[in-house]
Amino acid sequence: MDHQKEDLINQLTELINGVSGLPECQSMSKRMYSNLVRRVKLLSPLVEDLKDSDVEVGDDVVSGLELLRIALSSALELLKSVNEGSKILQALQIDNISLRFLNVTEQIEDALSRIPYNKLDISEEVREQIELVHAQFKRAKGKMESPDVQLVRDLAMAQREQDPDPVIFKRLSEKLHLRTINDLKKESLAMHDMVISSGGDPQECFEIIAYLLRKLKDCAMTENPEMDALEGDKTLIKHRSPVIPDGFRCPISLELMKDPVIVSTGQTYERSCIQKWLDAGHKTCPKTQQTLLHTVLTPNYVLKSLISLWCENNGVELPKNQGTCRNKRSGAGGSDCDRAAINALLTKLANGNLEQQRAAAGELRLLAKRNADNRVCIAEAGAIPLLVELLSSSDSRTQEHAVTALLNLSINEGNKGTIVNAGAIPDIVDVLRNGSMEARENAAATLFSLSVVDENKVAIGAAGAIPVLIDLLCVGTPRGKKDAATAIFNLSIYQGNKVRAVRAGIVPPLMRLLKDPGGGMMDEALAILAILASHQEGKAAIGQSEPIPILVEVIRTGSPRNRENAAAILWSLCTGDVQNLKVARDLGAEEALKELSENGTDRAKRKAGSVLELLQRVDAVDS
Repeated sequence: MDHQKEDLINQLTELINGVSGLPECQSMSKRMYSNLVRRVKLLSPLVEDLKDSDVEVGDDVVSGLELLRIALSSALELLKSVNEGSKILQALQIDNISLRFLNVTEQIEDALSRIPYNKLDISEEVREQIELVHAQFKRAKGKMESPDVQLVRDLAMAQREQDPDPVIFKRLSEKLHLRTINDLKKESLAMHDMVISSGGDPQECFEIIAYLLRKLKDCAMTENPEMDALEGDKTLIKHRSPVIPDGFRCPISLELMKDPVIVSTGQTYERSCIQKWLDAGHKTCPKTQQTLLHTVLTPNYVLKSLISLWCENNGVELPKNQGTCRNKRSGAGGSDCDRAAINALLTKLANGNLEQQRAAAGELRLLAKRNADNRVCIAEAGAIPLLVELLSSSDSRTQEHAVTALLNLSINEGNKGTIVNAGAIPDIVDVLRNGSMEARENAAATLFSLSVVDENKVAIGAAGAIPVLIDLLCVGTPRGKKDAATAIFNLSIYQGNKVRAVRAGIVPPLMRLLKDPGGGMMDEALAILAILASHQEGKAAIGQSEPIPILVEVIRTGSPRNRENAAAILWSLCTGDVQNLKVARDLGAEEALKELSENGTDRAKRKAGSVLELLQRVDAVDS
């Protein structure tokens, strides 16, 4: 067996050992996690027999084993993320996680089905075991884990009600295995990792996680008062000198932030430090050196909440004040990047052969993803027009690199205009229509990023993007569908694009997504339908798809945001339509709407109240 094949066997061994060595899972994904670990462990005898065999294997065997290596690598990555990630986030996104386990299971089963076992020098006993394992993976294909109905209900009530019953949090602490102070500290650390990996721009769900974590901690303290005494012993904790996460430090003072605020570039600073910077006459963002569009400082409440929680869990007292803020960046030295290296890459983009262009575009893609300084440098060096030219490359990989590099560059607000002015929109739409699946996904994400600027919404719609985004919404991977949906939603804020979307036939696929809770696209489908329902053509198209039964069900059992959007759609459909009102009434909408009008979001309360008024008028006419 040559070195290449030996390396492949060794990699398979390492992956199986890596999976076998993972600790027991204590989250909502425990059953899926345990089943996958158990099945992967059973593949070990196959690899051991292959390692001991002196028989040369053919390319078809190597190809099958390479597919298995890729699948097991995905499995290990998924298992680690589940084991180390936030338990609360997993519970909130259990449908998405179930889908990821399903995809990995299908990957492994496909790999096992492509290995020609009759050409392998393995024992009969091992062959029988592998056939059994393969059969287990085959049975597991297409089977989504059934959700824990009680958990889903408790999570919804914990977020929805103003003063939830403590019993709800008691049940959640048991279900999520967040019973002790150590459990809660691990959960808090998982949150910190998410904040840092998000680049200092926490997702909306972090606020929900922070709220639930605080409530679960209160519950733990109530159940075990002695924890309070243990946590009160700050001297023990202080000796451990906890490391402050980078995402919690002010980029100017490098100290823990107590009042984080966001500037126009999206960077977060300690209020007193950035204010001193502005008062000194600076017009740029200290970290990115971008010109500030305005000097409004927006409080970063989510990050502030996470910092407070971290301090509480680590016995760190928030600073009373930040004292003197010194600018750690001496002078106006510009961005921290390797301009010479970037210029060398641009030379290859402009004048290199196909392979050099592909490699250079790939390197720029990675550099643009890495940090904000690189995004500024790459754009200033003139890369954007060259990357736009490569969108028309006949080489699919070069095209993928180019569109993804533009996506990463577009994160910088100033670069959005440069990309559009370089004539990128029609070419990005063409990639969305004809590129590889990865290129199409990233093209959709790029269009979403560019559509944040209002005038770009008009140009993107006029370039024919919406029908192609709808196609990706129907046939894309889970990630592709998400990218397409977010782009369609943002584009549909412009009235002309609502009409384009409806006439391109968006409503039927959205209704299919809405009726498939296991698909993980219900949030996006409802959000787009809510925005389309505000237009007469959108309202008519939605009404033809008989949506009221599922809308009433979402109002009754959905998440706060989904209940809000469902109520908004129902209000649009029922306004001026007595027949729809009667259908909603017969389905028991009144009771669900009354509950929503008391416990929903502010917008949900208004929409629910408006529909209730319409129902009362119908009842009055009927009587």
